[in-house]
Parts: sequence; C-alpha cells; structure tokens
Amino acid sequence: MKKVVLPAYNKNLIRALRSLRVETCDLPVQLGKDEVLIKVHAAPCNPSDIAFLMGGYNIVKKVPAVPGFEGSGIVVEAGEGAENLIDRKVSFFIQEEDCGSWSEYVVSNRKKLVVLDDKMDMDQAACFAINPFTARGLLDIALLRNNQAIIQNAAGGQVAAFVRQMARDMDIDVIDIVRKEKTLERLKREGAGHVLLENDPKFMNKLTSLARQLDARLAFDAVGGPLAGQIFNAMPPDAELVSYGNLSTKDISGLNPMDLIFHDKIVSGFNLPEWREQMDDDFFEQVSVEMQQLFITEKYQTKIQGSVSFDNIADGLINYLRNLSKGKLLIKSGDS
Repeated sequence: MKKVVLPAYNKNLIRALRSLRVETCDLPVQLGKDEVLIKVHAAPCNPSDIAFLMGGYNIVKKVPAVPGFEGSGIVVEAGEGAENLIDRKVSFFIQEEDCGSWSEYVVSNRKKLVVLDDKMDMDQAACFAINPFTARGLLDIALLRNNQAIIQNAAGGQVAAFVRQMARDMDIDVIDIVRKEKTLERLKREGAGHVLLENDPKFMNKLTSLARQLDARLAFDAVGGPLAGQIFNAMPPDAELVSYGNLSTKDISGLNPMDLIFHDKIVSGFNLPEWREQMDDDFFEQVSVEMQQLFITEKYQTKIQGSVSFDNIADGLINYLRNLSKGKLLIKSGDS
C-alpha cells in the first residue's frame, strides 16, 4: 500500500509540506480483536493536521509518521468481534502512533468508527467524523446550560458553519467573530444575524453591548491568544468560555481575574474523543443516524473545493492554504 510520510516536524509549514514523501509498505497481516482494515476513500486536511506537521499539536508521534486523523472508506477485513462490518462504509477518527489517514489503508478499532448509511456521500463522509460532531458536542453544552445565545470566533470555518446551522435549528442566537471583511460579507449573505470584525476599532464596545443584549453567556473559542480574553471579558456574569482549538498558537491572555473571582465566569475545554467516550453507545448511534440524514438530504454539507493525489500533495496543500475559504481539500491516493 502507499502512504504519505512526514520525515520530521518543522515549524516552517512550507518546508514541512515540501518534505512530505510517498512510500510503499506491506498491508497489516494480522488484526486484533475489534480491529478493522479500511480501504481509505479520502481524507481531509484539517487545522489539527497542519499543527501536527509543525510539531505543535497535542498528538506527537515518533517520526517518520503518517499524517491525518480523519477520513472515510470501506471495511475490507476485520478481526474477531468486527466481522459484521466487512463491506460497510465508515467514517473514522484515528490518533494511533503507527497509523494516519493519509494512506491507502488504515487500521481502526470498531468503537472509533461511524458506520454509515449506504446513501452517505463518501466525500462528505471524509469530513464527517470531526467537525459536525464537534459542533454538536459544543451545542450540547449550550443546551445543558440553557443558553439562548452564544459567541464564536473563527466564524468563517467549517465547525462554526455547523454551529450556526445547528444553533438556528435550536433557536439559539449566534454572535460570529471574523478576521476579514470579505468573510463578514459572505456570512451576511448566507443569513448570519450578528457578525463582528475583530479588527474594528469599536469591536470590544460592539461585542460587549451585543453579548449583554442577547445574554450570551457561552462562547466557543478556536483561536486562543488575546481574542479569547476579549470575548471572556465581554460576556455577562455566569459565563463560560469553551476552548476547542488554538489557531493562533498563542496562550489565552488578557482575562480579567475579577470576572473569575466575583462574576462566576469560567474557562473550560472541549475534547471530541472524550465527549464521545462519555456517551452511551446507543445514544451516539442515534445522534449519528440523525446527523447522517441531514447530510444525505443535503441540509448540512461540508464545503469541499476539490481533491489532490498523493503524488501532488505538497503543491496541492500549499495552494489549499492560500484558498481556505473555498472549502476543504480532500487527499486521495489516486486510486479512489
């Protein structure tokens, strides 16, 4: 089988991308209990993958390593206890040391799969295991807290798009924060109700006013750095800032300690694998089936700009990074 290999981590992203190479290796010869062998259809490039290539992600593997944490495919072989999954379409999320989704085949435990309806589009399925479920997990927090309004940054991204759609279905107001004027204009065209530009000189005044007006006591932070602190400080008492990403690669800063002490504000984190592990299997299956129907009927869709083969992966990813707003780039072996 063919696989993409990262020979070494590099904080210079372009050099990291240029270092990627394609290697050939033998297929796994033995599967353990509950393990399956998946013929990969496609794998996306997510922010976590970019951070991984630079050595800045929470998951650090021994290099050389195969990148990629997510993908879709078909189960072609199975170990004991997973035989019923052979020939089934699946989405998967893997973080194992010796495995990555930028490969023709991957091995996964059945408990880390999302078994798919046959009607599920496999390109959409490649981006299904992380972003939609992250959005759902974040909004579960809003439901538990009985929040009627939320704030989110990185609002031009895919997770934020799903949060917006799901929140609309739940009658929850959303305050979106973006970096670029063109993103603000796009979200407005798409029907977003409240969009703020973070480099607006009046940003903090606008955010504070709107947060108090809508009683937005929950925020989802994918950026970190000083922006996270600004959002925290703008929220009313009894508010929670939930960190689920670190696109800025900077520590959260600028929090007002008086808000922590006297206004009952808190900072927490959201980790998708932990959220799933805490879920009853039957309930997760129910959530998965409901979510898949939304994709099958095309009510929800991940924006995909195209695909790139293993042989052209460096140039494809560099071009993708220049055009992130066009949607996800899928990585395919060339035989999918």
